[in-house]
Amino acid sequence: MKVTVEKKIAGRTLSLTTGQIAKQASGAIILQYGETSLLIAAQGGPGRPGIDFFPLTVDYRERMAAAGKFPGGFLKREGRPTDREILTARLTDRPIRPLFPKGYTDEVQIQINVMSYDEENDPDVWAINGASAALSVSNLPFQGPIAGARVGLVNGEFVLFPTVQQMAESTLDLVLAGSHDSILMIEGFGAQIPEEQMVDALMFGHEAIRKICAMQEELAEKVGVEKLAYEAPAENPFVKQVRSEVGSQLREARQNSKKQERSAAAKEVRDAYIAKVFPEGATALEDGRTLDQLKEAFYTVDKEICRKLTLDGHRLDGRGVTDLRQIDCEVDVIPRIHGSALFTRGETQSLASLVLGSVRDQQRVDGLQEEISKSFMLHYNFPSYSVGEVRPIRGPGRREIGHGMLAERSVAPVLPKVEAFPYTIKIISDITESNGSSSMASVCSATLSLMAAGVPISQPVAGISIGLVKEGSDYTLLTDIMGDEDHFGDMDFKVAGSQKGITGIQLDLKIDGISEEIIRKTLERAKDARRELLKRMLTAIRRPRAELSSLAPRIVSIKIDPEKIGLVIGPSGKHIRAIQEETNTQVDITDDGTVTISARNAEDCQNGLARIEAITAEIKVGRVYNGKVTSIKDFGAFIEIAPGKDGLLHISELSDGFVKSVSDVVSVGEMIEVKVIAVDDQNRVKLSRKALLAEQKSDSDDDNDDDDDDFDGEEE
Repeated sequence: MKVTVEKKIAGRTLSLTTGQIAKQASGAIILQYGETSLLIAAQGGPGRPGIDFFPLTVDYRERMAAAGKFPGGFLKREGRPTDREILTARLTDRPIRPLFPKGYTDEVQIQINVMSYDEENDPDVWAINGASAALSVSNLPFQGPIAGARVGLVNGEFVLFPTVQQMAESTLDLVLAGSHDSILMIEGFGAQIPEEQMVDALMFGHEAIRKICAMQEELAEKVGVEKLAYEAPAENPFVKQVRSEVGSQLREARQNSKKQERSAAAKEVRDAYIAKVFPEGATALEDGRTLDQLKEAFYTVDKEICRKLTLDGHRLDGRGVTDLRQIDCEVDVIPRIHGSALFTRGETQSLASLVLGSVRDQQRVDGLQEEISKSFMLHYNFPSYSVGEVRPIRGPGRREIGHGMLAERSVAPVLPKVEAFPYTIKIISDITESNGSSSMASVCSATLSLMAAGVPISQPVAGISIGLVKEGSDYTLLTDIMGDEDHFGDMDFKVAGSQKGITGIQLDLKIDGISEEIIRKTLERAKDARRELLKRMLTAIRRPRAELSSLAPRIVSIKIDPEKIGLVIGPSGKHIRAIQEETNTQVDITDDGTVTISARNAEDCQNGLARIEAITAEIKVGRVYNGKVTSIKDFGAFIEIAPGKDGLLHISELSDGFVKSVSDVVSVGEMIEVKVIAVDDQNRVKLSRKALLAEQKSDSDDDNDDDDDDFDGEEE
């Protein structure tokens, strides 16, 4: 039976429909907002034997057909997910995952397809709402609903679910997800947004979340689906035993400033106790208890101990709850590349490599929306050796793409405008050592590499991660969390920004939400830590270097009248090819008249620029040009003073004396200096060489007069 609920949200109609399509799925929804629509299907299945985690899979796909387009390239079938699709799938997964029962290990798969796109309402945030709605009308034990919202900031006013056009003007792109009572996920980027304003934006978006949650509850009530009864597994029979017999040893082992030593000490306690309980390779006891249960009990007790230590004010590495780890910063660590930096925070280390390129090096990005060109890219790599492991190398995974984009968008707001700095910038962040918050380390190393390369950023940016351990109403915030605190804790709240405000923010939770109080305290804690971080970073390099690396290309750009683009290009590209070949430059022209000239050195770049200016500048009487003789006639010679622009040098203007034949003075292909003496109504140019010769003779006479005066004065 088809069931639909509708509601006006931000001036447009949101509708949720079920029972019409994909009726064999556990739950399926058609979500429509404006004329953007998505099909979301949630499906449950039996879990795989032996797994000890929740196998949730979220896939989000934007088919080009939704925007009336074909995929580019030879094959017209969509291929692997794009970065945007992967990021949206992660955005959907993160708030849903904590809302399944503890210990639930059955398979859950959510597939989201964009069916239509109206070029006004971005479908990405609606994937969160559709996934929650599909789970809410299914029989799966989802403890929702939740909803997602986007908040923009246009002309100082918050905008709920801004259109694509409004987002182009917005200084904030904030996506949040939550339930009626709390916020579960945040991901936002802004132009140095103050902390108070960011909290206000979150609360503004949360009001809409409550309304959309109510819609889902209404839909589920109309459908009347009964949820599967889920019984949590019985308490592990080894937990009490492990807690009483080796709990104190584990507690002592876990208090060590070194990650590997801490893990090794805990593993030694675990292995010794396993050998005691299950001697000689046994896997089960006579009472039915198994080796796997003992291993699981060790993890449970280990987690309890780490959390209890934190709540008691004892961090695993001995720091106070507001203390940063040791910070070390260095620039110019790699020779020959255009900029590099090494940022180390405790046992997390990011090596940033920066390269500068021209317009042609920009990344073309195609999708449902109009194709765009990216002039800034930050790629994040997380090799297995950074955590002392070995694994196959199969290219960037979802985590690497997500962390790279978080760092990229956190740094982007402080970059110079393309008009002032027409370079393409690529930064590679290699995580050479990892113990928590490597994405924020990438923000710091990227900032240092930009300054070392001479990129004129408006403000330095730093990033920090704040953790949380919460038991009931009791909680502790942890500044600069390390890996174990992230693993055993409840929150990873990353905040990047400058001294002026926030540029990037991301919240991941393992619990069912946090309050406004915790959000405000976290942002204040992050602000204090960020200021301290920036102080330490600026000891390595105070400000962006005044000059680019000598190995970096030189790029200049000018704006010309779009009607003159054809003059620069010339017939079949003749003029632009000649400029590039003769000046060793690369010239790129956009439809709005922006001309970008790049070369390996400044001299070639300026020569190319001069040629472009000569072509596009108005010919003015009195200006001197170095022109090329293109043809000789009985009455004079035609001189090319700029590509595509000829002037007549009449025989009477060739010399200050009598000229019997033009060819006696000049020859075809010769370069000569000429002066413009007239431009008629039909834009025909008249040139003179005689006038220049007369000026040169006059200057020479003046010089001789001066010399004579000096000599006479000396004689006297």
